[in-house]
Order: sequence, then structure tokens, then C-alpha cells
Amino acid sequence: MTMREPSPLRAAEPFDIAGANARLAAANGGYEVVHRSPGLELGVYVLVAPEPDRQQPHEDDEVYVLLEGRGTLEVEGENVELREGHAVFVPAGADHRFVGYEQLSVLVIFEKWRP
Repeated sequence: MTMREPSPLRAAEPFDIAGANARLAAANGGYEVVHRSPGLELGVYVLVAPEPDRQQPHEDDEVYVLLEGRGTLEVEGENVELREGHAVFVPAGADHRFVGYEQLSVLVIFEKWRP
């Protein structure tokens, strides 16, 4: 798995989702942050079978948007079938992972809670 950090924050910043997706696919998967600000993290997550999804529950709410592929997201024992263009909300602390995929490219949006 590869991980790449975003450049410093600017007032209006374009996000290279396609570029991140291509880099991660060439590296056989991983996660790349394309934007981080005090209340938000946006990243691209690529999974390539047979590599399993090793996610652990997160402390922030998140939304997954499938950019490419299809698969199943297991959330707290419930299966959600997903394909390109689908999105799903996963609450903070929920046990979840992708299964039954060959290759998935996912846009991940984390809402970062501020005290």
C-alpha cells in the first residue's frame, strides 16, 4: 500500500482525483490524500484483489463514492452492493470493509470533527 500526503492548503485548490487513481492503480492499490483541511479529508482508495481491505473503524463519519469497479461493503454485518456512481455513508466507529471485488477505486470523504 502506498500513501501520499497533499500539498499545503490554498484558498481554491483543484483535486487531481484521476491522477491519484492512476498512481494507486499502478502501485497495486493504496490510499492517497488529495485534500486535507480542518473539517474535511478527501482521498482516493484503490483496492486490487486478492489484497484484502484491512480497514479498521474510523473516528470520523465518512462517505465512499465508487469511481470504478463494483463490490460489496460490509458495514456492521450488513452487506451493501455497490457499483460505479454509487455512494454510501458509514458512521464513525462502524466496523466496515470492502469484499467481493476485483479492483475498486473509491473517493473517500471524511468529516473531521472539531471540538
